[in-house]
Amino acid sequence: FTSTEYIAFLKENHIRQSMDGKSRWADNIMIERWFRSFKYEEGYLTQYANIREARAAIKSYVHTYNFERCHSAINNQTPASYYYPALLIDHAA
Repeated sequence: FTSTEYIAFLKENHIRQSMDGKSRWADNIMIERWFRSFKYEEGYLTQYANIREARAAIKSYVHTYNFERCHSAINNQTPASYYYPALLIDHAA
């Protein structure tokens, strides 16, 4: 993703490239870690019958990861409760 044509396209469309130019694994460490988790916990374990089934499984994984799964790096909270606590207020109370 570092061809001159690709970089020109990004610049023309005011899109900031998210790596430091050295193309290292640490450039996008958070999403790389998430993608690793997804692959080993869902993607490699499942053979989807079709694209619709794959999309549903990915959607379910993302929901579980963000709203149900506690993460030690954020005081054993879910990402949703840590980053967006106001969105999780129980309005039924």
